Amino acid sequence: MSDTTIESILHEQRLFQPAPEFSQGATVNSLAAYEELYAKAAADPAAFWGELAQQELHWFKPWKQVLDWSNPPFAKWFDGGKINISYNCLDRHLTTDRRNKPALVWEGEPGDSRTLTYFELHQEVCQMANTLLKLGVVKGDRVAIYMPMIPEAATAMLACARIGAVHTVIFGGFSAEAVRDRLNAGEVKLVITADGGWRKDAIVPLKLQVDNAIADSACPSVAKILVVQRTKQETAMVANRDHWWHEEQATASTDCPAAELDAEDLLFILYTSGSTGKPKGVVHTTGGYNLYTHMTTKWIFDIKDSDVYWCTADVGWITGHSYIVYGPLSNGATTVMYEGAPRPSNPGCFWDVIEKYKVTIFYTAPTAIRTFIKMGEEIPNTRDMSSLRLLGTVGEPINPEAWMWYHRVIGKERCPIVDTWWQTETGGIMITPLPGAIATKPGSATRPFPGIIADVVDLDGQPVPRNTGGYLVVRHPWPGMMRTVYGEPDRFCTTYWEHIAPIDGKYLYFAGDGARQDEDGYFWVMGRIDDVINVSGHRLGTMEVESALVSHPAVAEAAVVGKPDDLKGEEIVAFITLEHTFTASDALIKELKQHVGKEIGAIARPGDIRFTDSLPKTRSGKIMRRLLRTIAAGEEITGDTSTLEDRSVLDRLRQDT
Repeated sequence: MSDTTIESILHEQRLFQPAPEFSQGATVNSLAAYEELYAKAAADPAAFWGELAQQELHWFKPWKQVLDWSNPPFAKWFDGGKINISYNCLDRHLTTDRRNKPALVWEGEPGDSRTLTYFELHQEVCQMANTLLKLGVVKGDRVAIYMPMIPEAATAMLACARIGAVHTVIFGGFSAEAVRDRLNAGEVKLVITADGGWRKDAIVPLKLQVDNAIADSACPSVAKILVVQRTKQETAMVANRDHWWHEEQATASTDCPAAELDAEDLLFILYTSGSTGKPKGVVHTTGGYNLYTHMTTKWIFDIKDSDVYWCTADVGWITGHSYIVYGPLSNGATTVMYEGAPRPSNPGCFWDVIEKYKVTIFYTAPTAIRTFIKMGEEIPNTRDMSSLRLLGTVGEPINPEAWMWYHRVIGKERCPIVDTWWQTETGGIMITPLPGAIATKPGSATRPFPGIIADVVDLDGQPVPRNTGGYLVVRHPWPGMMRTVYGEPDRFCTTYWEHIAPIDGKYLYFAGDGARQDEDGYFWVMGRIDDVINVSGHRLGTMEVESALVSHPAVAEAAVVGKPDDLKGEEIVAFITLEHTFTASDALIKELKQHVGKEIGAIARPGDIRFTDSLPKTRSGKIMRRLLRTIAAGEEITGDTSTLEDRSVLDRLRQDT
């Protein structure tokens, strides 16, 4: 970002201190405690992480070196150490009081439910691991998991990790074409799927999608398919290739010792879609990822043995990997998994789950919160959610007014909110408040996690002044960092490490996000650098304009993009969904433009405002602004759209253009 980047005028003045009663029982219980941890980690990161790894995890064999950074940007953590994340998530809890504690609490879409204790989950993981071995899977083989949100999805991940197979989870809403691309990119040997899965009152035929993906030898590496019976519709099974899980489970042993794996052995590959070209296979390895998800879960969510923790993500995304499965289970927590999603037929389903299971920690996405705002607060107000003690947000920056609604309506002004910034590539949360230690500001992710040396810089790698926009970077390796792009090391280097000039030979990890630090050192993530608009030489973060729009009582959700303009360079175009009590009109358009001008300044006033009933989003809830830019410019949509939740949204937007 150039020196013409304007300072944010949306200075958020509201400050929420941790409640004394929360801080008193928190693991990190004061700002002084956080600052002591942070200073210790910054002074000697290797010693900091090495001490935690020794204290917090089980190792079969100690490591030779905590961090090997001799060949940047390719890091090795705990090199030479032997570990197994499945063992850390299951076996070590079996000799404690957690043996019969609920590990996984599952609520199905049609209303069925299931609870697995640590002992029971361990048995099922061992059975699936033995089944994979029987079907010819060996250490290093890639196994795709294309599943609904059912317990077997977590079981499959842990079973792969147990024997050293590399899992690649494919979100259960992807098309056959998207599945095919990922199977071939990972040279997958075996696919674990289900006959079908429930999604918003309908059955998604997952096995049929796999069959279509591999038809006509389109995926030559796939040798076997393991099928979980979920919906029990008629399902074609190919002899010697396809196997029913429940039939294999009937004869599978519950004894499968965890393999002693190298800390740098591959744990999983997770494919993320780019704006163009094929998806990137983000590689995470075993030891560092285990430690990082364990510690971030422990400190950020302040996990206690008495907690019932619920992250609403899908295991097809990194949030589901790190904060439904590996992080919570490594800590011995009770983690909730829900197959369903909010929908017109059941708009209160999330609040029903919280009430039913007495959820204490709730972690969801800003886009879900904005959907709830649009539905109205009378729905959550009819549920008993007094069990909640901590709230979290993930996926994209949250508008301050959405934060305030979440705080007031869901948290009843007593639950701290951890607004978390991180990425598939980082493995775990990077910038966040620790709830018993750091005061929060609506819309800010606040301060870096101990051990994360974050900064906001210019293209030369030099720190920019406070309250000035720049590029978000990380200055030092951390255990949860991705190791490479699978099969494409050059792409790893060019995408993440070569945008910002190294300082004194030291590499900076480039997150791809714009950000600023305020006068208190708090980080405000402005969104992807692609989501910065240049209006008459002034660079505006879309997050700023969206926050101004959402602060108007008529606006439920807003997405802002730039449209080419001969005079200004770019013109601001806003796509808006309205609160249910408001109606689109020319008068409202004028009022909203004036409102943005008042909140930010005339330079940020949208040139065009378009009302819509919904916005194009990925299946993880992120607004696909790239597609909105294309629509605003009147161009044809190109590039990868496999992550799009509902293509009909695009059709309606184009008709209205």
